[in-house]
Amino acid sequence: MRVSATGRVLHDPKGGSFRFDAGAVCLDFAHAGGEGRYAVFEILHEPADLGEWLAQPPLDAVMTVPVTARELAAAKALRQAIWDAAHARAARRPLPAEAVATINRAAAEAPLVPELATAGTAAGWATPVRATQALSTLAREMIELLSGPLSERIRECASDNCPLVFVDSSRPGARRWCAMERCGNRHKLRALRARRATDPEA
Repeated sequence: MRVSATGRVLHDPKGGSFRFDAGAVCLDFAHAGGEGRYAVFEILHEPADLGEWLAQPPLDAVMTVPVTARELAAAKALRQAIWDAAHARAARRPLPAEAVATINRAAAEAPLVPELATAGTAAGWATPVRATQALSTLAREMIELLSGPLSERIRECASDNCPLVFVDSSRPGARRWCAMERCGNRHKLRALRARRATDPEA
């Protein structure tokens, strides 16, 4: 996968936004909405929404074939499978069999094919570019992540009420928060208030 940088801006339905870097494109995709109580964060409402997400960096997969409703459904199923598998690995639980099957099914499709531009200085994706190929590429990245050396670095944000999951690719492996400017700073503020409550001179 041609990845130079990961991360997306996530928006809170109640207002506000922040940049969250999950450390892998497949994990970024896992946060593109959700089901159940996470439905309020849904951004993939129409097939075109999926095409727009896939076209953004670092994947840069601009669809040359319109995304279908069937592909949108498959994308949401893969997204949930990646979410479930990532959380299971973060909690050191066995991976859900259904999630594994969904990821493998998506990965079995033909992936995006890199293509060198005529000048030989840039690369893109060989046409036609279909959503199914992009989903296969994301699924294959998740397989590599789960079976590779960073598997033990998949973590959930340390905040009590933040379910965001990421792969800690930092050298010391000390990342605890989804984003320092969000949960990290909230933790610091709570700790400061707690110290002041017990020590007025703090």
